[in-house]
Amino acid sequence: MTERLTHTGLLWRWTTPAAPAAWFFITIDGEAGEALSATALMRRMEKSIGGFGSLKVTAQIGDSVFKTSLFPSKELGWMLPVKASVRKAEGIGEGDLVEVVLEV
Repeated sequence: MTERLTHTGLLWRWTTPAAPAAWFFITIDGEAGEALSATALMRRMEKSIGGFGSLKVTAQIGDSVFKTSLFPSKELGWMLPVKASVRKAEGIGEGDLVEVVLEV
């Protein structure tokens, strides 16, 4: 079963002193985050969830379509990593509101 969700979220940067290279994410929360959590719970029961509780998805931002995994965060909801090639192709940067379509 494929689930399709649309969400608009802020693109933000994560770094640490030990890892100065930046990772960029969009937080998936609200209704979309709740739907993902329900899907994750169902997959846990089926024992078909990924490592670290991740969910494999196909994401679309603008014309860019890419496969990745969403990672759960107790504080934030779900975190969608956004590669540099996608950010460049779509002209998006830190602090931008970005619409993403997810297929789980």
